[in-house]
Amino acid sequence: MQAVQRQAYEAGTDLYMAMELSNSKWKLGFSNGQRMRRKSIDARDRCRLELEVDQAKQKLGLEREARVVVCFEAGRDGHWIYRWLSAQGFEVLEIDSSSIETARGRKHVKTDRVDVEKLLDLLLRYCLGFRQAFRVVRVPSEEAEAGQRLHREDEYLLRQRTRVSNRIKGLLVAQGVVDVPLKRGFVAWLDEVQRWDGSTLSGELKVELRRLHAQYELMDGQMAEVAQAYQQELHSDTAVADKRRKLEQLKSIGPKTSRVLSAEVFAWRVFRNGKQVGGMSGLTPTPSHSGDVEREQGISKAGNRRVRRVMIELAWLWLQWQPDSALSQWFKRRFAHAGKRMRRIGIVALARKLLIALWRYVEWGVIPEGAVLKAV
Repeated sequence: MQAVQRQAYEAGTDLYMAMELSNSKWKLGFSNGQRMRRKSIDARDRCRLELEVDQAKQKLGLEREARVVVCFEAGRDGHWIYRWLSAQGFEVLEIDSSSIETARGRKHVKTDRVDVEKLLDLLLRYCLGFRQAFRVVRVPSEEAEAGQRLHREDEYLLRQRTRVSNRIKGLLVAQGVVDVPLKRGFVAWLDEVQRWDGSTLSGELKVELRRLHAQYELMDGQMAEVAQAYQQELHSDTAVADKRRKLEQLKSIGPKTSRVLSAEVFAWRVFRNGKQVGGMSGLTPTPSHSGDVEREQGISKAGNRRVRRVMIELAWLWLQWQPDSALSQWFKRRFAHAGKRMRRIGIVALARKLLIALWRYVEWGVIPEGAVLKAV
């Protein structure tokens, strides 16, 4: 395989293009494996980019039908560039920016021109068969990406509602008021509550608190709508709903956990083995062994942060609701009688094992050993 790739590379029959993206300009680097060409265009100018590709083929002595291999770093533009370039017939590689190697010195030159040349060099190495040059992002389909919107909106609303509630409580604590009824009767309560010295709140503070509470109520209502959408989705025939129904048959798994795991992992990703499942979540260990020194650096955290967070929470719930399962018994033997630090380490290991077990369950119906299903 590598020999074939090397022959194609040395023959100079393909066009390699690297893109350095910013909000205003796109830097383009072209190569046929022997010579390089650099251009700069306005961001999102698709017609100009297609023109530059045609001119690069001509200048570098390639045929008009030559294969085009493109790479760029994943970022704020999402996946629309990948989908557009793929529709043009290009071979597109969306790169995980955290996987790009950097110089180990304290300072190194970083400009868009240097970055695009670096990306182009990595692309050439990758096409030669050196697959460790960088990691390629697995781009979901548009349907799968749309399926991730519901729980991500829920996560955003919860974060914003917490921010507003903390602001309200902080303003009142500064006046000596602790017990705050945020859910009901808050506006009427503001006119009656007393500060630390028995006086009422100032008019300006009341106005600010009413505005903040209006924001809180708005987001609280939107979160209720999202919770209702969780339940309605279970009656649909989508891939996410199918995986959710299976997961929620197990004790300890509720709608939010099943939604994240289904939409982010099980509904569209394909795994060949459990190692790939653990790697996707970033729950894999990162040992450091050099000479006589051996130490563990913790988990890699290179995977999906939402899945990692949910699995840590689910691992604690699993111990509570599935105490007789093989995984819970394993944790108790290894970590239950250890210190707090070892239990925190153990819960991460349990989360990884549990995620692999859930993958086998939703794919082939293999119920985790000793696990209990919910009563119908």
